[in-house]
Amino acid sequence: MAHGTILVTGGAGYIGSHVVRQLGERGEKIVVLDNLSTGFRDAVLYGTLVEGDTGDMALVSRVLQEHQIETVMHFAAHTIVPESVTNPLKYYRNNTANTRNLLECCQNHGVKHFVFSSTAAVYGEPEIPDITEESPTQPINPYGMSKLMSEIMLRDLAAACPMRHVILRYFNVAGCDPGGRIGQNTEKATLLTKVAVEAAVGKRQHVYIFGTDYPTPDGTGVRDYIHVDDLASAHLKALDYLRADGDSITLNAGYGHGYSVREVLDMVGKVAGKPLTIIETERRAGDPAALIATAGKIRKILGWEPRLDNLEEIVRSALAWERKLQAKRG
Repeated sequence: MAHGTILVTGGAGYIGSHVVRQLGERGEKIVVLDNLSTGFRDAVLYGTLVEGDTGDMALVSRVLQEHQIETVMHFAAHTIVPESVTNPLKYYRNNTANTRNLLECCQNHGVKHFVFSSTAAVYGEPEIPDITEESPTQPINPYGMSKLMSEIMLRDLAAACPMRHVILRYFNVAGCDPGGRIGQNTEKATLLTKVAVEAAVGKRQHVYIFGTDYPTPDGTGVRDYIHVDDLASAHLKALDYLRADGDSITLNAGYGHGYSVREVLDMVGKVAGKPLTIIETERRAGDPAALIATAGKIRKILGWEPRLDNLEEIVRSALAWERKLQAKRG
C-alpha cells in the first residue's frame, strides 16, 4: 500500500535529520521544512528542503496542499533550557505559538497523523527517579512548559478532529549517525556528551560537573542517555503505529536505565585516549539527582527495540563526529 508524503519540520536539525535519513533509507516521500536558524542544509540527506518557518501559516498551508502531506513529524523548536529561562517569550513564540499555527494548518488540510517531539522536561523535578507516562507533569522552566502546552493542544485537537498523534517524551539524546554522515552541529551546546567530546578534541578547555553530593552511587547526577539513531527509529515505529490506525498516545523515549555524569566523562576520556580536564562545582538549581525513563510502554506498544543501548557506542559515534567537524575547521 502506497503511503502519503511526510512533512518533517526542523528536519535539518540534530534529531530531525537522523529521522529524515532513516525515512529516506526506507523509501518514504519526504518534505523538510526548516528555517536553518539552527539546522544545516547539508544535514538533509533525503527529500525536498523548503526553507521557511512553521509559524508562516501561508507557507505551511501551501506545502501541505502542494505535497498532499499525510503525516507531520514536528521537531522545529528551541531547546536550550538556560536560554528559555532568560528569554521565555522566544520559547513560547517558537515552540508553542508556532506549533499552534502548524496544528491549525494540519486541521485545515486534513493531515491524518502527527508525531511530536516532546521532552522529559515536562516532568520537572520528579520525586522518584523512575518516570512513567502517568507521572505528574510540572515543568520548572519555560522550555518544558512550552512543550507541555503543545502536548495539551494536541490532546484537545485530537478530541475535536480525526487527526491522531504520537507524543514522544525524550530523555537525554546523545551520539551521532554510526555511519558518520550526519551528527550534532549545535553551537554553544549544553548536552553533556556533546560538551565532553568538544573538550576531548580541544574545542573546550574543560568540562564542569555541577554537583558531586547527590544521593547517587558516585555523587553526580544520573540520566537516561538514548542514542539518537535509536530515538530516530522510534519515530518510524510511531509512524507505522499511526498508519495501522493506532490511537493517539504519549510515550517515554529512553532506555530505562541511567549513567552518571562521572561515568559519561570517564567513558569519553577512555574512548579519546586521554582524561578530560574536569572542574567540580556547585549543583545547578532545578537539577534532580536522577532522571530515568520507565520505558516498557514504548517497546510493547510500538514494538521498538533499541540497537545501540551502550554508553561506549554512544560516545564513539559522538567523538567520531566531533573529530570530523574539527578536521573541517582545520
